[in-house]
Amino acid sequence: MNANGGLDHVAEDRWVTVLSPETRWFDFRLGELWRYRDLVALFVRRDFLAQYKQTVLGPAWHVIQPILTTVTFTIVFGRIARISTDSLPPFLFYFAGYVIWSYFATTLTKISNTFIANANMFGKVYFPRMSIPVSISISSMISFGIQCALFLGFLAYFRMRGAPVDPNAWLLAAPLLVVLMGALGLGFGIIVSSLTTRYRDLTNLVAFGVQLLMYATPIVYPLSAVPERYRLVVVVNPMSPLVEAFRFGFLGAGTVSVGHLAYSVAFTIVILICGVLLFNRVERNFMDTV
Repeated sequence: MNANGGLDHVAEDRWVTVLSPETRWFDFRLGELWRYRDLVALFVRRDFLAQYKQTVLGPAWHVIQPILTTVTFTIVFGRIARISTDSLPPFLFYFAGYVIWSYFATTLTKISNTFIANANMFGKVYFPRMSIPVSISISSMISFGIQCALFLGFLAYFRMRGAPVDPNAWLLAAPLLVVLMGALGLGFGIIVSSLTTRYRDLTNLVAFGVQLLMYATPIVYPLSAVPERYRLVVVVNPMSPLVEAFRFGFLGAGTVSVGHLAYSVAFTIVILICGVLLFNRVERNFMDTV
């Protein structure tokens, strides 16, 4: 209000954010997500701390769970089923596979429930909805980092004991492999979360489907143990080349195919783009269906 009783229009051009119900198909809104990076960091902290809140052992589960699972795999698949591990110590073979798969599976499973789990918050305040899936992917990466450090500790121990493990230059590609796994889990997760706004049955199928997918990935067996007539079924799984490359880099067993890795990279990019496009379209009116 000015001295003459009129309205002051000095601030009318100072708007920095415009909310619009209409978005273009290829509007990824990455700039908006970057502006809310502090909120993403807050969600990451929340996801990581809330995971084991009100539990007796707390973050120690990041260590206990992979060890117990690996011991179980060693007994069941190594001692009882006697599945080949390419001459590697079974414990290291299964530990490497579990750590990788756990990151992908956890990311996919948690993100697939984004809209349903956060419906109340989404309906009260505006912020980039994609910040939730991205924060889950990052918090899962923190858990992966803890378990990977534990794996490296066991790797050093077995190597000092003379185990036939041979880390090589491929381990330098590990950061890229981890990013690809996270992106693949993010892409699949946001596709499923978008579809669950209309088809709730998918929430019941995700955990079951992820478990089945694990057996189509060389986690408890090497790719070399797969009969030739079934190998294409395993290779077409985009996680298979990533697992094989990770295991080869740190343990020196198995094979790495640049062609298969290129396929995984291309598949991941396509799934991630399709997921983001679908997610951005669904978030406009998901409150009418959730």
